[in-house]
Amino acid sequence: MSERVAVRKTYKLFVGGKFPRSESGRSYLVQDSNVSLASRKDARDAVLAARAAVKGWAGATAYNRGQILYRVAEMLEGRREQFVALGVPADEVDAATDRWVWYAGWSDKLPQVYGGSNPVAGPYFNLSAPEPTGVVAVVAPETPALLGLVSVIAPAIVTGNTVVVAASPTAPLAAVTLAEVLATSDVPGGVVNILTGRLSETVPTLAAHMDVNAIDLTGVTDPELAADLEVRAAENLKRVLRPVPVDHDWLADPGLGRMTALLETKTVWHPKGV
Repeated sequence: MSERVAVRKTYKLFVGGKFPRSESGRSYLVQDSNVSLASRKDARDAVLAARAAVKGWAGATAYNRGQILYRVAEMLEGRREQFVALGVPADEVDAATDRWVWYAGWSDKLPQVYGGSNPVAGPYFNLSAPEPTGVVAVVAPETPALLGLVSVIAPAIVTGNTVVVAASPTAPLAAVTLAEVLATSDVPGGVVNILTGRLSETVPTLAAHMDVNAIDLTGVTDPELAADLEVRAAENLKRVLRPVPVDHDWLADPGLGRMTALLETKTVWHPKGV
């Protein structure tokens, strides 16, 4: 009897809640597995999926978004050993799960902290409330592969934004496996879209895209590339989050900065009754 040949897994892109191959048909090898190599067309398709999901996700109640993020944490906990088998340290998987829970808890509390009633001179109510920016492009950090990824995705989506994530080309397996977690949770299709491959190919397209409202350059380590992306982003006045230092402590308390950086503030005036 001949020895069985194992089926090599092909890690595909995650766009619109589905797992398509790259439209170019290209892939590259990581840890004996084929990983799709996203093209500029894939990046544009991901933006379309993210834009289509904005209305439903931003329109969901904050409580509902929090429930969904907590469900992601539950599913991530259930796949702990799978991430460990990919080379993600067990304590990092635990930290990433805890980070999901932490952000889930802020979903219905942030508006109370970041919004409120403003004192005005006149018989009016003046109320300010946070609203999502829209579609956010995110460059994920290379390390820590999973905790860094969760730390840039969760704060963007908990406030009602949708994201297109360019995963680290050297550590894509954790990203696509996280996509499998998201696909089996209650996250609506298009809220999170994950591209694998060369950053130099997909990220400039995202930075220049007219339907992307903000870009998070956290994972960009090349200063020249970061500067070029900021110039491209300026074309439609995207909000830009600059790269973090190489020695950034991802285990530290993340604070509210990543959530509030991707929010707009809407102020409403209303006359007081007699």
